[in-house]
Amino acid sequence: MENKNKRIFLVSRHPGAIRWLQRQGHGPVIHRAHLDLNEIRPGDRVIGTLPVHMAAQVCKIGAEYHHLAVDIPPELRGVELDEQTMAACDARLVPCRVEMDEQTGDHP
Repeated sequence: MENKNKRIFLVSRHPGAIRWLQRQGHGPVIHRAHLDLNEIRPGDRVIGTLPVHMAAQVCKIGAEYHHLAVDIPPELRGVELDEQTMAACDARLVPCRVEMDEQTGDHP
């Protein structure tokens, strides 16, 4: 059963990503330039290109993390992509479950 209280967050500073997601039909999306983990609740969906440790924190809270994957060719790296270019580069959302292995990490 779908969680009717689920909120969808897009974490991105890129206007092309915001417009691309709007055209995907996900309904109301809360846009944030930067992730504030205090704002995330269990059952929420977070979309973005988060560093792995932040994606793991989202999942640990009980929210979903969907990675915004884009196959960017070398000549477009560092270029601000519009929604059409993102679509041409096979932009897609990839659901991820991320968990950090704290036992084996290098810690001071």
